[in-house]
Amino acid sequence: MDWEPLIEAATTVRERAYAPFSSFLVGSAVLMSDGSVHVGCNVENRTFGATICAERVAVTSAVAHGARRLEAVVVVTDTDPPAPPCGICREVLTEFGHPDVPVLAVSTQGTRRETRLGDLLPQAFDFSHWGHNT
Repeated sequence: MDWEPLIEAATTVRERAYAPFSSFLVGSAVLMSDGSVHVGCNVENRTFGATICAERVAVTSAVAHGARRLEAVVVVTDTDPPAPPCGICREVLTEFGHPDVPVLAVSTQGTRRETRLGDLLPQAFDFSHWGHNT
């Protein structure tokens, strides 16, 4: 997989993050099955519960543009080691991805940690838990 275009996109959008409370800037880029790339940055809110993470911004942008199937995710932070997606983001990524979707966390210092979505969220909730296989 050629990660460089996704890393560049996530790094660029990270600079647009709105994080006046934490100063924790996050950028994300998602590759969808149609080949499109969508980006997102975190947008904080003083109530914190209304804050939306970069990964969810990227996924909702993809959905708004008609893309539904996630193929790869990049998250860029300035922490070393790089921060992985939070729990809520893992749930959202799983909604549109499959367990083998690669997730690459990258620090602005260059450290990279690659994992799979299924490793980040094992035994994810799915439609089978509703009693049917839709």
